[in-house]
Amino acid sequence: MNAPYSTDIVVFGGGIAGLWLLNRLRDEGYDAVLLEAEGLGAAQTLASQGIIHGGLKYALGGSVTDAANTIAALPARWRACFDGTGEIDLSGCEVRSERYYMWSSASYRSKIKAFFGSKSLQGRVESVPRKDFPPFFAQATVDGSLYALPDFAVDTPSLLSLLHARYDESIFKIDPNGIGFSRDASGNANSVTLRIDTGLPNDTSGSENSTVSIQAQRMIFCAGKGNQALIDAAGLTKPAAQLRPLNMVWVKKTGLGSVFAHCIGEDFSLTPKLTVTTHIADDGVPVWYLGGEIAESGVGVPDDELIERAKRLLADLFPWVDLSGAQWGCFAIDRAEAKMADGSRPDGALFIAEDGYIAAWPTKLTLTPALADGVLSELEGNVTKKRGDGTHTLDALAQLLPKATLAKAHWDR
Repeated sequence: MNAPYSTDIVVFGGGIAGLWLLNRLRDEGYDAVLLEAEGLGAAQTLASQGIIHGGLKYALGGSVTDAANTIAALPARWRACFDGTGEIDLSGCEVRSERYYMWSSASYRSKIKAFFGSKSLQGRVESVPRKDFPPFFAQATVDGSLYALPDFAVDTPSLLSLLHARYDESIFKIDPNGIGFSRDASGNANSVTLRIDTGLPNDTSGSENSTVSIQAQRMIFCAGKGNQALIDAAGLTKPAAQLRPLNMVWVKKTGLGSVFAHCIGEDFSLTPKLTVTTHIADDGVPVWYLGGEIAESGVGVPDDELIERAKRLLADLFPWVDLSGAQWGCFAIDRAEAKMADGSRPDGALFIAEDGYIAAWPTKLTLTPALADGVLSELEGNVTKKRGDGTHTLDALAQLLPKATLAKAHWDR
């Protein structure tokens, strides 16, 4: 069985980039479906720390970089969405912390770094007097400086849930090993063929090799690390991906304080010594999620050794915290980006179009709205809205493909 259906656009990848783009596309009047191979947000999105930032970390060396300029205006756009006045109504999304902080030790070099970082950004960065420290830092037993940033932290499971719910009927789970692409006589993207799970109750074909074909005017790859396999399957030559590995650490214990902070080290690296966000596990117990330099330098390090490093680092930075009896864990994650000629990190969100295919990478969670802007601009005038059969295709696919569901945070898996 090979049943053909049609839509305007097929989006691959149900992380933040794909879901955001699906919402924008359908809000703009395009027929679009999203195909996800795992759980929604399973890889990079839930591995992110949920920080919506204005570029401070890129200005820690005392100068404004292209990355800092690119990202500076994004927090306001996100806040508008959470207020219900932005391009997507996300007024029900949980914000984990309305403020993000930068914590520096009492050393002279750290304070200088923090000072120059604050002077190099658009937006106001405030030095917080000791009397106004938030509860966690008010308990500090060591001297240090605290700066309030224009950044904030969002609950990524809540964000994914809202984006998913708005167009749930357009989101399906697929077998990543059963994807094939075809082109029209001009060599442009024409359709994608998917293998159907014959174990589905609604599949009555009786064939072990059932497939379904979806015709579309554009195929958009937003699958993070999975983009490269899609690029290869489609036979594209222009886009390519590069990966930046991390080894993230988390610690879980009842009574952990709420911490949302970059901890600045002694050198002038653009990477904070430690970046901490606080989350709540499914059982209600707080979790500290640790990124920054420890995650970058921890690549390839055995789990037990990396956890010991994290214990020593937290004891040094937050000596007033008792972490005895805590549960620890770590996991490797690859950040996927558009491949740069010199291997450098892209300054912003990037997409590359070729023959009716678009490969897209937001680079960072914060840049997701900017990525959608670029893709929508690329589509304008090139894709006919609602040329497909819309509702009929969705109804048919719902009988053939399972629904994609939300993935769990790593500490809840």
